[in-house]
Amino acid sequence: MTPEFLATALVVVLAPGTGVIYTLATGLGQGKRAAVAAAFGCTLGILPAMLAAILGLAAVLHASALAFLIVKWAGVAFLLYLAWGTLKERGAFDVSPATSPAGARRGYVSIATKAVLLNTLNPKLSIFFLAFLPQFLSGDPATATAEMAGLGAVFMALTFVVFVGYGVFAATARNVVLESPRAMTWARRTFAATFAGLGLKLALERA
Repeated sequence: MTPEFLATALVVVLAPGTGVIYTLATGLGQGKRAAVAAAFGCTLGILPAMLAAILGLAAVLHASALAFLIVKWAGVAFLLYLAWGTLKERGAFDVSPATSPAGARRGYVSIATKAVLLNTLNPKLSIFFLAFLPQFLSGDPATATAEMAGLGAVFMALTFVVFVGYGVFAATARNVVLESPRAMTWARRTFAATFAGLGLKLALERA
């Protein structure tokens, strides 16, 4: 692992994307613990794409137009589902308190599960790792798989730390937003529009 990899990976992780938006919306809507659950789910959702890149399945996805389209449109549908849920004050932007500890745990599991799906249903993610990780390998075929796994683990760790930071930052503004119905309405609409826009962007992507 090189400083160049760390710097590049950090820039990639910091860039606003679907995971960042989801974590911010969750932190603002439901607080710090929910934001950590979202960050964990987004990080875990990287694993399928990472494994696909390591095992070469991403190349198959890239080569198969049908497979790419299936994953892509599932991702588009899920982003539009998130947009609708956010607009209707459900999902990430559900500000109603849990009625019990068990209810809170179920809520955190639901948040993490949606975050996993968010990244799993993004076909560009596996193709990105297929192109990104090999740039930082030593060039020794015998250690290539182990090196990619190590780089992937570091990337996931960076993702979790940065996303938790985003989520906690959003959660600190939660009380201020909740006290203003107008600010709450605009925040809800903004996040809903952002999810819908990301869905449209994914719909226009080509393999």
